[in-house]
Amino acid sequence: MRIEAHRAKAQTIERSLARLSAADYETVIEACMLAGTHWLNILLHRTGMSAPECDTTHAEFMPGGERRKAAVVIPDAIRALDTIEALRTTHVRGNLGGGPDAAHRALDCLAVLREQALAGDPPAR
Repeated sequence: MRIEAHRAKAQTIERSLARLSAADYETVIEACMLAGTHWLNILLHRTGMSAPECDTTHAEFMPGGERRKAAVVIPDAIRALDTIEALRTTHVRGNLGGGPDAAHRALDCLAVLREQALAGDPPAR
């Protein structure tokens, strides 16, 4: 998928996400994962680590060499998506307490991904 399509999808998901509260933590975390993956793909495509026809769905499932390279080139983005993925395990598929706090943490991680992905984009007109 091209960068423009990833951006549009991430922004659509984030508009829906804005309608939720931290009490909806499971949905918030899932939406952060979906939008965050689009932001990560923008970074991977822009840096040449992946071609537009080779999208990543989970950072943790990237082939070892690609993941190690991404951890050097875009470390904050990889850490952010890994954190969101971990929150899915404990708060969406699991029953760990503190769901609203987990939602806020996922949103913070999503902001890191968005900011890095948009940093290379020209200003909106």
